[in-house]
Amino acid sequence: MGRRHELTEARRLLATARLVTLTGPGGVGKTRLAARVAEQVARAFPDGVWLVQLAAVQDDAIVSYAVADALGIRDEADRPPLDVLVEHLLSRRLLLVLDNCEQVPGACAALIGAVLAATEGVRVLATSRHRLGLTEEHLYAVPALRAPDPATPIRPGSADEFPALQLFADRAAAVVPGFAISAANQAAVARLCNRLDGLPLAIELAAVRMRVLGVEELERRLADSHRLLTGGSPAAPPRHQTLRSAVDWSHDLCTPRERLAWARLSVFTGSFDLSSAEAVCTGTGLDQAEVFDAIAGLMEKSILVRQDAGDTARYRLLAILRQYGLERLDELDGLAETRRRLCDHLLRLAQECERKWFGPDQAAILATLRAEQDNLRASLGFCLNTPGEARQGLRLVASLWFYWAARAIWVEARHWWQLLVQLGTAQPTAALARWQWLATLLRVIHSRSTAVLLTGTPPEPPPGPSAPPAVKPLAELVTSRRAGAEELLGFHVLNRVELACTLTARGRAEHAVPLCVEALAVCEAYGEQWARSYVLRTLAMAQWALGDHDAAIDSARQCLRLPYVVGEPHAVGRTLELLAVIAAARGDAERIAVLQGAAHRIWYAVGYDPLSGQWWGGRVRTVERQGRAALGDDGYERAYRRGQELPAPDAIAYALRGGRGLPARAASDPPPRATGQPPRDAGAGLTRRELEVAALIAEGLTNRQIAEALVISTRTAEGHVERILAKLGFTTRSQVAAWFGAQA
Repeated sequence: MGRRHELTEARRLLATARLVTLTGPGGVGKTRLAARVAEQVARAFPDGVWLVQLAAVQDDAIVSYAVADALGIRDEADRPPLDVLVEHLLSRRLLLVLDNCEQVPGACAALIGAVLAATEGVRVLATSRHRLGLTEEHLYAVPALRAPDPATPIRPGSADEFPALQLFADRAAAVVPGFAISAANQAAVARLCNRLDGLPLAIELAAVRMRVLGVEELERRLADSHRLLTGGSPAAPPRHQTLRSAVDWSHDLCTPRERLAWARLSVFTGSFDLSSAEAVCTGTGLDQAEVFDAIAGLMEKSILVRQDAGDTARYRLLAILRQYGLERLDELDGLAETRRRLCDHLLRLAQECERKWFGPDQAAILATLRAEQDNLRASLGFCLNTPGEARQGLRLVASLWFYWAARAIWVEARHWWQLLVQLGTAQPTAALARWQWLATLLRVIHSRSTAVLLTGTPPEPPPGPSAPPAVKPLAELVTSRRAGAEELLGFHVLNRVELACTLTARGRAEHAVPLCVEALAVCEAYGEQWARSYVLRTLAMAQWALGDHDAAIDSARQCLRLPYVVGEPHAVGRTLELLAVIAAARGDAERIAVLQGAAHRIWYAVGYDPLSGQWWGGRVRTVERQGRAALGDDGYERAYRRGQELPAPDAIAYALRGGRGLPARAASDPPPRATGQPPRDAGAGLTRRELEVAALIAEGLTNRQIAEALVISTRTAEGHVERILAKLGFTTRSQVAAWFGAQA
């Protein structure tokens, strides 16, 4: 409201600078302005605009994880998260919006500096109360909303000329239907907005009081309160004093129970629901039955903001109001106790979700824990930094094993686990054993399955006995359904997946199939999907190794039909790659190309790297060579590009269809172009350095040789090559060489 000039200036800066920081005091509207700017410039960024909320981040080490998570990056390799993030952004053109950088300024500056140094197509719009101190930074100080000068009477009917008055009228009308600025109240509203220095948050907090006060009385009481609360002290900047006095006044107008709830709710760094609020707020001075009324009262006073999440209402405190609540809680000597209460509540929630995990409610469980992620990070930070709490943190990490695994965010999980273990409190426990078992098991499953797939042909059986190892049957647990059986079944199923992968890799797939069939029956009996997706892919690999291609296709397609898989890009990508390998075994070259193109689009989108960092880049593997031999390079590239053009839902639909034809092209799609024939202006986007690298590629140099020739690191050379491939729309170095030769 009333930000047309600010929007224009911010867009102008962003058009010429790669880093623009919106600065200003708390409550001035930096976040809203950044969101509107991002909305208006979105079309200029083909790879999207990505908002990262950092208000809940309290640990420098978590900044990279938070950004990667917001971008949807999934990486299971044990690499530094900043390296993974930079690699993901190398060839992209996008806008990264980092909100509330003042929470972790050093880490934000380091991340932004690394991203800007390594990329050319990424721009950053940051909000912070202070500058970040980077040489590339262009600052824009967000002004307060314009209000009338108190020394100059405003003419009747001119309220619309002042955004501060417009905002007050809009918010007041929300609590007093029909309210409008008139000749009778215009002067009082003008004095009030001027007294609040035009700060949007202060104006909104004051406008809520219109429910019980008239505008004249509101202005008079606010004036008295302002003098009382600030005491005329020049110690703080005027606008900081103004906002503080407005918040103080709102706090004074709360009931004692509302004040106590405000303080205790401030330990939530993210949003929360009513049950979480009751668990954390209930205690001395506030019964559980009173928490709901306290929340309703804080909602009416605009202290809490409601966020709907499906059928469940969630609430949050603005960062400024949360910090104020923490100060009050500290004054009450309740900060550590309340944070411990939150940690205990989240542990109970995690353990409850773990007990229910092996069943039909996995999607809902993941959504529940995803909504709590900011609070989980805050609680793990509390356990890490508070003496005597590390063991509780280990329990929390271990109880969430299924969450980290199902969302493919093992790297962050390992970060917390390793730091907590280093405190020396990791006594041998069931949680410790379970964590170490699962971390090892999943790594083995992934490595075995990809090793099997990339051979391109069924493995030869080794010499020696061919009998399968003895394994305990699952039937006993299935029929008993005793307490805790579901949790145990999950582990037993994953054990069978690992064993089946091993047997397939060693040429004993005939013994892997029965293990998978048994595990699949258990998953189906319980309505489980996550482990079932692993079982079905492993079963499909075993059937492929045995030459039963129709059965392998059926198993892989069953995997693609699982709702869990549809919602997880890395699971879709793995299954599409598997179907491409099976298509190669059937001699269906066209489907090889389309499925690999679709899979590589997904890997590119999520930055996922199940092998060695080159998964999505079109490296020539056995099945690709087979496809190229059958279709020719031009034909293969056309089919591959059609796969790349498919959004994930369309790629899944294509994979589920029979037949050998390409998916139909939309009327708006451009016609496919042949390999080696880029558009006339294809090289216009290459930088001078990239043209030098392209010339060396044409000479047949490897990445290491290019690095030596240009006196740069091998990693930097790899980044140049990846960007060249992306800009030219190519997938292989030979295409770059052909293109460069055509330009000469």
